[in-house]
Amino acid sequence: MTSEVGYARLSEATFDAIAALTYRESGLKLVPEKILMVQSRLRHRLRALNIGDFDHYCDLVKSRRGADERRFMISALTTNVSHFFREPHHFDLLAKQLASKLRNSPDSDQRIRIWSAGCSNGQEPYSIAMHLLCVEPRLADMDFKILATDIDPNVIGFARRGQYSARQSAEIPDEVRGRFLAPHKKGSAAIHIPDEVKARVVFHELNLLTQWPMKHAFDAIFCRNVVIYFDIETQCRLWPRFERALKPDGQFFLGHSERITDAATYGFKSIGPTAYAKTGTGI
Repeated sequence: MTSEVGYARLSEATFDAIAALTYRESGLKLVPEKILMVQSRLRHRLRALNIGDFDHYCDLVKSRRGADERRFMISALTTNVSHFFREPHHFDLLAKQLASKLRNSPDSDQRIRIWSAGCSNGQEPYSIAMHLLCVEPRLADMDFKILATDIDPNVIGFARRGQYSARQSAEIPDEVRGRFLAPHKKGSAAIHIPDEVKARVVFHELNLLTQWPMKHAFDAIFCRNVVIYFDIETQCRLWPRFERALKPDGQFFLGHSERITDAATYGFKSIGPTAYAKTGTGI
C-alpha cells in the first residue's frame, strides 16, 4: 500500500472536508487553489501511517481516534518561514517604550513580559531577547522573559534547541553576533544560541483559537505573519483577545502585510508601520 501513496490524488470533495476541518481546528483558511499544495504536503503523512488514499486519511483525522494525527496534519499544512531580526523597526519601538518605562519606574524587581505568538523556528523571540539585552543591559538583572508559542510542535522542538545554520542566521547584525554568538562547533558557520539568551525564552505549543492559559498581561505581543492566514472573521475574534492580554501601555506588532481594520474599535492606535499601542477603549 505504501508504494502507492506517491500516486494518491486528493479529490475536491476530500479537499473540502480537510479544509473545513483545518479551519475549525486552527483557523487556517485553505482556498481551492491550494489543493495541490495540500496533496503534496500530506502525502508523507499517508506514508507514515501506511494509508493508501486521502479518503481513508480524511476519515481518520475526522474521527475521535485521529486527534493526534490532526496535530500532525496542521503541522504539515502550516508555513514556517522565519528570519532573525525581521522588521527591526519593531524592535526599536519596543526598546524605546521599555527604556521610558524603566526611567519612570526604575525598580529592578519589576517584571517584563513579551509574547511571540506564532514564533515558528524561534528566530523572532531570540532576536527580541538579543536586541533588548544589547540596548537595555539593565534587563539582564531583571525578571525579563519572553513566551514563544506556535501551533506546530515540530518547530517548537527545533526552536528549543537554538541551533541554526549559516543560512538561517545570515541576517543577524555583526554587533549582536559579536556580543552573543559563537560557532556551534569548530570550523562551522552555524550558530548556537547561548544559555544567557535561551534562559529568557520559554517555548510552548499553543493554538491561538483555543483558550490561552497565560494569567498575566504582556508589555508587548508580536504576532507577525500569522493572521494573514486567517479570514477576517477569525481576525476580528482575535483582536479583542490580544488587547485584553496586553498591559495598559502595551504594544502589539503585526507582519508587514497585516493590518487591524478600524483599530480604534478594538482598543488600538497606530504607532508605526504595523505597530499598535493599546488605548484601553476597545470593545
